[in-house]
Amino acid sequence: MIKQLHSIFLALLVAIFCLVTAATAQESQVLTPSKDNTLIEDATGSLSNGQGTLLFVGRTNQPQDSIRRGVIAFDIAKNIPKGSKITSVTLTLTLQKSPGGNQSIELHKLLKDWGEGTSNHPGGRGDVSTLGDATWIHNLYDTQFWSNLGGDFSSRISGVTVVGDQGNYTWQSTEQMVKDVQDWLDNPDQNFGWLLLGNETESRTVKGFASRETIESSAQPRLTVISKQ
Repeated sequence: MIKQLHSIFLALLVAIFCLVTAATAQESQVLTPSKDNTLIEDATGSLSNGQGTLLFVGRTNQPQDSIRRGVIAFDIAKNIPKGSKITSVTLTLTLQKSPGGNQSIELHKLLKDWGEGTSNHPGGRGDVSTLGDATWIHNLYDTQFWSNLGGDFSSRISGVTVVGDQGNYTWQSTEQMVKDVQDWLDNPDQNFGWLLLGNETESRTVKGFASRETIESSAQPRLTVISKQ
């Protein structure tokens, strides 16, 4: 009798352990961007860089129209099972051009959809905007406009990190980054990604990060999402 009770007790413990393990099992996914672009300060919206291999953030040393803002989005709903609970989010970018010393780069949730056209320039000056590009005044060139010059984004900082010399930099998981990605999973039609905001108060603070178009796959932006069912 005692042996039978012992066996039943062990079986119950195993069953409970399996249930708890299944309930708390977490899955990690590494995503590359679905689109990215650089918003190039220009009152006419004639410049963009949809297919450029670099995302520029900050301020160049041009005498005017020197502000640059990166925009980046990931297809969360395509890669994370519906109904999952997001528990951790980290963004890793590779800094390839860095003339401006240490600078803080913020993530802000974008509030309007935007596009990536065929414009392509190797530097921060940009190329002629093409159909569907995001520009300083257009979210979709040349028929749809931002409500605010330079993009419509939340004033709340989702994440921030300081970047300096060339290399990989990671925006560590924050409560707001987790909330943003959870919102994008639950409401895919509201997934507009993040805007990268740098130091725009001083010239020559611009940073050039590898975009999804870079031929080096290891340098492409990566979003690591940990979730559980």
